[in-house]
Amino acid sequence: MLRTGIFGAALALTMIGNAAAADIAGNAPGPVEAPAVDQWSSDTWRFQITPYAWLSGMSGDVRPLAGGPTFSVSKSIGDVLDDLDGAFFLNGTARYNRFVLFGDVSWAELSEGNTITGLLPVPIGIEGKVTQASLTLAAGYTVVAEPAFAVDLLAGVRAWRIKAKVDVPLLGLSASSTNSWADPIVGARARVALSPKWSVVAYADVGGGGGAESTWQVLGTVNYQVTDTFVLSAGYRHMAFDYRDNGAVLDVDMSGPVIGATLRF
Repeated sequence: MLRTGIFGAALALTMIGNAAAADIAGNAPGPVEAPAVDQWSSDTWRFQITPYAWLSGMSGDVRPLAGGPTFSVSKSIGDVLDDLDGAFFLNGTARYNRFVLFGDVSWAELSEGNTITGLLPVPIGIEGKVTQASLTLAAGYTVVAEPAFAVDLLAGVRAWRIKAKVDVPLLGLSASSTNSWADPIVGARARVALSPKWSVVAYADVGGGGGAESTWQVLGTVNYQVTDTFVLSAGYRHMAFDYRDNGAVLDVDMSGPVIGATLRF
C-alpha cells in the first residue's frame, strides 16, 4: 500500500512534468515565420531558419493512472522556467513558387522535486525529470498571393517522444517510462504586410487521432524586418492538448508570449 501510494504521487509529478515539457516546446508549423510576401512566381528556392522560444504557463487536469485521482495543475511562466534544465527549438521553411515545405525540431528537459508527508515519520522526497523531443513535418500551398497579403494551407504530422523518470531516494525506488506518438495536423496561416518593415502573422491548426484525442492552437505575431535577410518576431500563442492512454489523462491549456529571429537566404 505504501509503495502504491508513493508511486501514484510520483507518477502524478511525472505527468505534470510531461505537461511542462510540452508547454515549453510548443511545436507547430511556423510559429514565428517571417511574412516573405514576395516573388510567388519565382523559379528559385527560398529558405528561412528561425530559432524561437515560447514562454508559456499551463493549466489543466492530469490523471496519472486509470481509476486514480485527477490532479488540477496550474503553473505560471516563472514556475516552468524554474524547472527548465535546457531547451533547443528551431524551425525552417523552404518555398518554391507557391509550394512550401516546413520542418520543426525541439528538445527540452525539465526537473522538479516534491515532498510527501504523513506516510512516514519523516518527509519523503520525490525527484522527477522529463525529457521531450519532437519533430514536425508539413507541406502546403499558397492559395492567396497578393503583394501585401498571403494565405498558406498546410498539412503534415507532429511526432513526440517523451521520457519521464521518477526517483524516491529515501526508499530506493525508481520508475521510468517512454511514450512516443504522432498526430496528423492541418493548418492555415495568413501574412499581412503593414509597411515595408512591419508585418503580422496569424496561424491556427487542429489535429489529433494518432496519439492525442485532439490538439489545436492559435498564434499571432508582429514582425519587424531589420534587413532583407533578418527578421525579429514577437507575439502570443495558445495551445490545447488532450492526451489519453489506458485511463491516464493529460488535458492541458498553454498560453504565453513567443519570440523568434528569422534568417532568410
